[in-house]
Amino acid sequence: MLDKIEKSIGRLVDGVGLILTILLILLVLNVSFDVMMRYLFHASSVGMQEMEWHLFSVIILFGVGVALKHEAHVRVDFIYDRLPVKTKAIINITGTLLFLMPLALLIFFGSFEFVHDAYITHEISEDPGGLAYRWIIKSMIPLAFGFLLMSAVAYIIQTINQFRRG
Repeated sequence: MLDKIEKSIGRLVDGVGLILTILLILLVLNVSFDVMMRYLFHASSVGMQEMEWHLFSVIILFGVGVALKHEAHVRVDFIYDRLPVKTKAIINITGTLLFLMPLALLIFFGSFEFVHDAYITHEISEDPGGLAYRWIIKSMIPLAFGFLLMSAVAYIIQTINQFRRG
């Protein structure tokens, strides 16, 4: 049962990772276009610059959950790598339950009002030529932290399986 849950979430996380790869390519193209327009034609678009920030934000926000699945997150590896597998598993489960999940839950639930206010007030960019519908990018915050929580559940299951195997 736990293996099925871990594999299902793992497939979803990998799918999001693929989408992030496409967004990264779009970000590179957007920045390249913006730089060419600015330096070759002396024309710049505020909307294109804001799109860079939005794409970068989505990549970072959702990339954290993908990094967690692939254990590409930050930790003190020179100590961690020397520990036995079971000790590593205990550290991973404890750290995920005590630090990652409470913070992710706090941001997840705390961001709904933030998004709701942006939607209700029809918040737009303050810059002329900027992007409208600011609530769309703000809505990525609870979505990304919900995704991180789901990824954390899969990570805990994966770590429990590692602990069992020893």
